[in-house]
Amino acid sequence: MDQVEVFKALSNKTRLQILNWLKSPAQHFPDQQNADFENVGVCVGQIQMKSGLSQSTISEYLSILQRAELINSTRVGQWTYYKRNEAGFKALEKLINQEL
Repeated sequence: MDQVEVFKALSNKTRLQILNWLKSPAQHFPDQQNADFENVGVCVGQIQMKSGLSQSTISEYLSILQRAELINSTRVGQWTYYKRNEAGFKALEKLINQEL
């Protein structure tokens, strides 16, 4: 886990909001059809609609979060789904507790 990438990812209000939404996806994305939040995640289109930002901005934000190992993506047909990477959050916790 790259410390700079992680803290860069966490330094943006919208990216923090996305992580919060993905923590409780059923609560924040109740309209997602055929929701398999646990195995697949939340459709990028749902995240984009909820944020109110452009598709390109959300794609960049999700890419930053993925490089920081805080989220994972799954491709299903033409759609990409995202969910939190809980192992990444455990690594972040360890980093904070042991190194900082």
